[in-house]
Amino acid sequence: MSENPFFVPSALPYGLPPFAQITEEHYAPAFERGMAEHLAEVEAIAANPEPATFDNTVAALERSGQLLYRVSTVFFNQASSDTNPAVQEIQKDVSPKLTKHQDAVHLDRRLFARIGAIPVEGLDEESRWLLERYVTDFVRAGAELGPPDQERLKRLNEELSTLSTRFEQNLLADTNASAVVVEDVAELAGLSEESIKAAAETARSRGLAGKYVLTLVLPTGQPVLAELADRGLRERVHRASTERGVRDNAELVVQIARLRAERARLLGYRNHAEYVVADQTAPGARAVTEMLAKLTPAAVANAHREAEELREEAGSDLAAWDWAYYAEKVSKARYAIDGRLMRPYFELDRVLRDGVFHAAGELYGLRITERSDLAGYHPDVRVFEVFNADGSPLGLFLGDFYARPSKRGGAWMNSLVKQSALEGTRPVVVNNLNIVKPPAGEPTLMTFDEVNTMFHEFGHALHGLFSDVRFPRFSGTAVPRDFVEYPSQVNEMWAVWPEVLANYARHWETGEPMPQALVDRMLRAQKYNQGYRTVEYLAATLLDWAWHTLEDEEPGDAREFEARVLRHANVDLPLVPPRYRSTYFAHIWAGGYSAGYYSYIWSEVLDADTVDWFKENGGLTRANGDTFRRELLSRGGSVEAMTAFRNFRGRDPRLEPLLERRGLL
Repeated sequence: MSENPFFVPSALPYGLPPFAQITEEHYAPAFERGMAEHLAEVEAIAANPEPATFDNTVAALERSGQLLYRVSTVFFNQASSDTNPAVQEIQKDVSPKLTKHQDAVHLDRRLFARIGAIPVEGLDEESRWLLERYVTDFVRAGAELGPPDQERLKRLNEELSTLSTRFEQNLLADTNASAVVVEDVAELAGLSEESIKAAAETARSRGLAGKYVLTLVLPTGQPVLAELADRGLRERVHRASTERGVRDNAELVVQIARLRAERARLLGYRNHAEYVVADQTAPGARAVTEMLAKLTPAAVANAHREAEELREEAGSDLAAWDWAYYAEKVSKARYAIDGRLMRPYFELDRVLRDGVFHAAGELYGLRITERSDLAGYHPDVRVFEVFNADGSPLGLFLGDFYARPSKRGGAWMNSLVKQSALEGTRPVVVNNLNIVKPPAGEPTLMTFDEVNTMFHEFGHALHGLFSDVRFPRFSGTAVPRDFVEYPSQVNEMWAVWPEVLANYARHWETGEPMPQALVDRMLRAQKYNQGYRTVEYLAATLLDWAWHTLEDEEPGDAREFEARVLRHANVDLPLVPPRYRSTYFAHIWAGGYSAGYYSYIWSEVLDADTVDWFKENGGLTRANGDTFRRELLSRGGSVEAMTAFRNFRGRDPRLEPLLERRGLL
């Protein structure tokens, strides 16, 4: 293992991991040595006989753990994006070990004492804020607890790590197993020719040649439900979606919620939600509860009105699996919009280059070129080099756009290398989407929702690429959970900005632009069905909040608990199921959003207000982009999040732009 590629820093541009050299056998030895080296570095810092200073304690901690960071980022990216049985076994083994390792660092009393003894006089603003964050991190990790409580905390953390890994792996397996197999192509009436070819290709890749496979996306609502004319098949797809995880994850989520509640009490909080929100931009758990209560009634009323419209179209026998289908019909009738007619104008490569990259060029002056000489971690991964307007190198962007059985559902951004002036590193970031891959030689035609998701995730990528901080602790998206979605949601606005849309929305065969009349109808149609979209989101948010405001009460059966919560919150609409049900709610059980799913709409308050700012100041201009980059995107976590917003906006955020956008005024 002397040739283990993790043992030395990568010699590739920007420190890109040498994926071509990495195999599964390298992970376990690299984790073992990485944890040992890190603990040795921490021991040297904690046992240093010299008086504690910022440089010999906090900055030294920031420099430590390089090998562990290198292997962790690559491994957990693969565990999400391209897993296999060997990786899953390593994940089961290493996840609790890493949790134990972090506890060994954060519960070291000598280290905590040194951090607390560091004088703040003479420290610059970023260093002073980092010292404050370190104290907070250690306290929230249990550094002030007595020995018996710390031992109990360690056991809780290890058990939670194990259970979360089991949840994630169960869900991936169940999602793959729940894909709907169709024998007769006639059942697929309503789907586009491209979608049918993709379903046939998916079946072929699974050893089911001659059949058709409809894979499931992570949320409850499956895109094919808007097009499938066969009601029986719509019901099959819907039930497959909503029943994921019931067998394997129902008891797990109860256990995780129970243990999180106990841990929160041990750390001095009433419940897990209170613990989480204490370190977010929201002023407290009560503020989140009040916001959700304020938004829910109007959203539910909108959804009921929409349901009445759909019943007129469908008749009285309307079910949850019919909503998207008849909403599409109403949208066609009202706005003359047909999703199938729009897809030819949204070819993946053109959307990426002439839409996402073009907007970034106009706004920030970026130049982005593909590096075919650099390899990603999977053949589908594409590597791009990003340059500033003056030609200086900024970082690398990796795009992994296609779905596969080895990839978890949803869309997300990861950092493979963090920007840090302390370490002299530039950023390497990756975006993951889950677009169905067409047969070889066929174009990848996207839905507009997928286009919007691509812009959204690139907003996260920009947050990482533009990072200009000294310390890795603050790099890129290292901001509060209820702030992290804000820059990515702002970037969605450029998907429909006239000059950007005109640049990428072109027919994949002819190159003709999308007719302006169709563009206008599409934009008007964006406001339709907002009641449904808001209620499905709020229902999931309220589920997350209910699971994590448990104190010492027992939730009982997961499905029964879920039904009680939705009923009590008045969002138990049979036609509008939650965006995620508890047993496949990966965000909160395995994805870091526990008691934090509210952050999407909390961030949308900032996003909607920021969109107004761009419009008031001329829109897609370099001056606006430079301001947003300088005051907010480049700062990462190096300043308090809401301070960064106020520095950019000049005031506190206003709620009205969000209410107007969502039709809730």
